[in-house]
Amino acid sequence: MSGEAGLSEAPGASTDAAAEAMAAAQDLLQRARAFAEPLLAGRQFETGEDTLAHADGVSAILHGIGAAPSLRAAAYLVYASDYLSQPQDVLQRAFGPDAAALVLHTVKLVQVQRNARDTLANEADGPLKADQVERIRKMLLAFSRDLRVVLLRLASRLQTLRFYAESKRPCPRALARESLQIFAPLANRLGIWQIKWELEDLSFRFLMPDTYRSIAKSLDEKRLERERHIEQVRAQLAEALRVAGIDAQVQGRPKHLYSIWKKMQGKALSIDKVFDLRALRIIVADVHACYAALSCVHELWRPLPDEFSDYIARPKPNGYQSLHTVVVDAQGRSIEIQIRTQAMHDHAESGVAAHWAYKEAGTKGYAGVQAAGDFESRVAEARKTVLRQLLAWERDLAEAEGAQAKGGQGGAAAEASAGGSAAGPGSRGLFDDRIYVFTPGGDIIDLPAGATAVDLAYTLHTNLGHRCRGARVDGAMVPLQTPLRSGQTVEIVSVKEGGPSMDWLNPELGYLQSPRARAKVRAWFNALAQQATIARGREAVEKLLQREGKTAIKLDDLAAQLGFRDADKLFDVVGKDEFSLRSIEQALRPSEPAPHPDEVIVQKMLRGDADARSDSGDGKGILVVGMDSLLTQLARCCKPAPPDAIGGYVTRGKGVAVHRQDCSNFRHMAQEHRERVIPVTWGRQAAAESAHYAVDVCIDAHDRPGLLRDVFDVLAQGKTAVLSMHNQAARDQVHIILTLQTSDTGKLGTLLSRVSQISGILRVRRK
Repeated sequence: MSGEAGLSEAPGASTDAAAEAMAAAQDLLQRARAFAEPLLAGRQFETGEDTLAHADGVSAILHGIGAAPSLRAAAYLVYASDYLSQPQDVLQRAFGPDAAALVLHTVKLVQVQRNARDTLANEADGPLKADQVERIRKMLLAFSRDLRVVLLRLASRLQTLRFYAESKRPCPRALARESLQIFAPLANRLGIWQIKWELEDLSFRFLMPDTYRSIAKSLDEKRLERERHIEQVRAQLAEALRVAGIDAQVQGRPKHLYSIWKKMQGKALSIDKVFDLRALRIIVADVHACYAALSCVHELWRPLPDEFSDYIARPKPNGYQSLHTVVVDAQGRSIEIQIRTQAMHDHAESGVAAHWAYKEAGTKGYAGVQAAGDFESRVAEARKTVLRQLLAWERDLAEAEGAQAKGGQGGAAAEASAGGSAAGPGSRGLFDDRIYVFTPGGDIIDLPAGATAVDLAYTLHTNLGHRCRGARVDGAMVPLQTPLRSGQTVEIVSVKEGGPSMDWLNPELGYLQSPRARAKVRAWFNALAQQATIARGREAVEKLLQREGKTAIKLDDLAAQLGFRDADKLFDVVGKDEFSLRSIEQALRPSEPAPHPDEVIVQKMLRGDADARSDSGDGKGILVVGMDSLLTQLARCCKPAPPDAIGGYVTRGKGVAVHRQDCSNFRHMAQEHRERVIPVTWGRQAAAESAHYAVDVCIDAHDRPGLLRDVFDVLAQGKTAVLSMHNQAARDQVHIILTLQTSDTGKLGTLLSRVSQISGILRVRRK
């Protein structure tokens, strides 16, 4: 399972390959828009937003956070797929399997997300209930193995909010609440500040319009004064850095109204005391210059000691790095200053998601992992970074709910060990029923809570599960029963050949939690049992062939003659004692030749209470009305038996053929040659218990193990012999024709009624 190291390439070859990949990606983007344009032209969403304009907006937002052209192309294909009859096939042929899969996953996510949002109330502005947001958060986490899907949804949501703002239409409150409490925190966890701030400000504007306008008005009233002051201190700081020999860009920072309101609420500050109102950003060449610039700032103005944060030495979990400080100028006005390198700034604006580990990422790196080095290892680290951020978010949510359940008392619970869920007293983790672990290659595997390494092995591949013998969790060997936790890296230790242990099916031993894995283990042992049954049946059939002197016969031909698809099917039912060896003996022995017409012996039939007899024996007990004596025989097509209504048909040289009145052959012949039809009836001898007749019965049923055994048991209880059997299987159904021996079809009807009640039987009827 371990990811193999990638082959090193010459720098020139790597550059050429990257250029070719980027050119191909740009071509894909252009083709995707050209493909979608005629499908989306004139289309609108229910909100009234133009669909093509929305796709253009989503593509532009993704471009702003540094997303690859292939991802921007998907923004067009997702919406175009709604107007294709077979979108998966069409997109796969036109744009490849990766693009088609991305579109399919995104469409599924949109539907699940829409269903979850429909449960949100429009009235309340407070925190969402846990059961309302659980489906959304779990869904986002489940799609984290391809983060591009989440990026598409973030960009689409931001474009939707922009549409409501620009068109001045009322935004649904449930959508705004979901944006503020689900999408903005997700963007924050992934470090996509551009999207985070705009989602928050637009949602704030729709949810609390009065408060939003009040803050905006307060800022606007002193805007000119504040801008003059910012420009003054910016120029002063830029000059100080130049004199100190530090090459730097000094720029003002945008004001985010939601952030200002949160600080006013959290610290009970007036708007004049919020540091964000006057803020500067310094961008320098390297980390050493960051600290040199910080020293210069603190020499120029008085710092506030409680407002300094070093996120370079201690980066935030999502990879954010910067120096934050708040200083007070000569007039006593506070100024917040951020100091970072250009690389840190790019990462802060676009976040870890913008450099998701695909080949288009180039040299920008991902989540603090530089592009130099083995590509596969960078992919693995990238995926782990994203999942750990989402798991950390889940822990924070669980702790917040726990604190809320306790009425704000008792605090949050201690965080669980690496990657596990933590929950405060009275709370529960939002993902308690699922865990997410890594393979050494960085793939994210979704498992049920409490799953073990054996569950993981079967999830990866059935054969790997059969051969699993041990596991390394985060590099350390652990017993196979050890429950896994989210965020762990698990490597399966396997043997070249082998199978599972019966102990794995013992629930008390705790080897398996997944029903799917347990079913695979059972299937393995069932296959072993079937192999033993087939071997037992083969041995019995081969011994029979030796006794009959028929060893030269082909086993598959014998099986086909008996109505089985192949020899193994025959051996299986023989090994289970569901098919009699006597039936095979009868199939091997030649049937008696039919009597020649010249050898027919006509026996006089006594009038009155005497019963009719025939030379063949098959027609005994049949009276031909108005005839003293006449050869009779039972028709093979319908096989009549007392007390069936019967009719006679005079054949050429073979006497009278006796058919059932409902026989289709008899009706056809009677229409063609009415003069040959004569009345016949059953005599007393025909109804005697000593008289036996062969009757064909058709059975349609769902194929299952033990079906024939159950049918034969009912027939044996009714003391009815089976003379022969033929069956045909199609998919999960089977068609069986049994030739039964009976003296009275009236009694046989009762027996067939009992057969029809057997589990899986669909229909039972006379042929």
